[in-house]
Amino acid sequence: MKEVSSDFVREEFIEFFKSKKHSQIQPASLIPENDPTVLFTTAGMHPLVPFLLGEKHPQGKRLCNFQKCIRTQDIEEVGDAWHLTFFEMLGNWSIGDYFKKEAIEFSFKFLTGKKKGLGLPVEMLAVTCFIGDKDCPKDNEAAKVWKKLGIPAHKIAFLPKAQNWWGPAGLTGPCGPDSEMFYYVGKEKPLKKSNPGTDEKDWCEIWNDVFMQYNKTNEGKFEELRQKNVDTGMGLERTTAVLNGFSSAFETDLLKPIFDQAASLTKLQPEIPEVQKSLRIITDHLRAATFILGDEKGISPSNVDQGYVLRRLIRRAIRHARLIGIEENFTVRVAQKVVERFKGIYPELDKNHQRIFEELDREETRFKQTLEKGIHLAEKEFSALQKGETVPAKIVFDLYQSFGFPLEMTEELAREKRLEIDVKGFESLLLEHQELSRKGAEQKFKGGLSDHSESTTALHTATHLLNEALRRIVDQNIFQKGSNITAERLRFDFPLDRKLTAEEIKKVEDLVNQKISEGLTVEIEVMGVEKAKAAGAQGVFDAKYSDSVKVYTVLNSETQEVFSREICGGPHVKSLKELGKFRILKEESSAAGIRRIKAVLEK
Repeated sequence: MKEVSSDFVREEFIEFFKSKKHSQIQPASLIPENDPTVLFTTAGMHPLVPFLLGEKHPQGKRLCNFQKCIRTQDIEEVGDAWHLTFFEMLGNWSIGDYFKKEAIEFSFKFLTGKKKGLGLPVEMLAVTCFIGDKDCPKDNEAAKVWKKLGIPAHKIAFLPKAQNWWGPAGLTGPCGPDSEMFYYVGKEKPLKKSNPGTDEKDWCEIWNDVFMQYNKTNEGKFEELRQKNVDTGMGLERTTAVLNGFSSAFETDLLKPIFDQAASLTKLQPEIPEVQKSLRIITDHLRAATFILGDEKGISPSNVDQGYVLRRLIRRAIRHARLIGIEENFTVRVAQKVVERFKGIYPELDKNHQRIFEELDREETRFKQTLEKGIHLAEKEFSALQKGETVPAKIVFDLYQSFGFPLEMTEELAREKRLEIDVKGFESLLLEHQELSRKGAEQKFKGGLSDHSESTTALHTATHLLNEALRRIVDQNIFQKGSNITAERLRFDFPLDRKLTAEEIKKVEDLVNQKISEGLTVEIEVMGVEKAKAAGAQGVFDAKYSDSVKVYTVLNSETQEVFSREICGGPHVKSLKELGKFRILKEESSAAGIRRIKAVLEK
């Protein structure tokens, strides 16, 4: 049987939903705009949060697209057949239009349809629905639709929030019960009693329909949304795999060329379980790193935020390469295969390929130096112990935390010296560290545009004013390179190869406050991209825009004199009188050739 390509699945999905009156929207950046609640775009719905909360989308109420995503919560699971940190999500949305019945019918028809669809056999499918709790009742409504379509009762599992509730993307925002679709990947024929609730390992999740009925507030309450939405997501890698009868996502045309490139660099056989696991981690992590580095927002490896995740992915790939005997610098060779494979779909990879390769090679060289220091420390600590003694947990954890040594690398070094290591003690210290990190992250990622509060909306408008003021006072070529907004402050990144002078900072501040004092109005208009450009609208991040876009114009409503005009998803205030006094707190370097301003609005 001829292999089904991922390109075929992607194209069929988009065409199917276009035939159901959905407008295709462009994929968003991997780095969320103006939202500190998550580090990466974790699903196709993330860029749509303002519209799911009530903003009108310029392309209507029915949307579909394919979206690059990164999720790191299951990073320790990567290496098995199905888990990935980077993946492509195919999604369709109803923004206040259809709800459960139609969403489930669309999903079922696409999965099983022979002419317009993938033609998967119904007997190989099973679903899960939400079992209900204090926040939301049992979802009998979804189960009833599935039964009517031909999914028998024994193939419908009711599961709790941990499995069948989606969202919010951050700590606040749209969320609700979901219904997930699974394909049977077990060795035997699916038995009558078998479903994802009873035999999880035999079922591979391929699609998820989220029924957004609620908005989770800062206080942790679940409020009914005035506008009910549907958000669905189908994993391209997994669906392509099950269509072809593959036993893992790494056999698909999305991952196999990269896996084979990595495998060519080791002398060990890729079929050996430990080698296969390391090769899968290298494949996934370097594909994710290549996409992060290739994103227009220019993230670099660092010890904070997205840069920290990027560094962790690269270094974990390098550690696993070392475990299978790859000693020379290799990350660029793997990344070249990623760029080659995906540049036709995501042209930003080809556009930024030089930066991708340079950053990878620099990080790989830096980490190898760190590894050498770690090995030197380990040998020093181990030399003080006698054969058969146990390496203290703190030493094992210090090697892990400070030098990036995985547990298995320290175990290998200890075995060479005929020493034991305190695994339980290490795991205890690691768990304590992870809990502290999680609590810190929960404090850090509160607020953001997803809560649509007055303060974040006002700061979003102030960001536009700051951008225009910088263009007028410092350099007309300045544009928004990155933005992050909390309820307390805005953070704005822009390209400039020097520090701003104190005089420039004051002039920028004064110009923004002058426009606020003039009480300029903010008008919105939906128009075509070319018309927006002709009207002088500034674009953000060199994005691939949809056919219709929202254009926000800040102007004097009496004279019609325009101060700024930008393509943007919103939300914004209607009058600058709502903003208060603008004050710049700090101007600093963010990365090479990138400056960062932090500012606040004071009432």
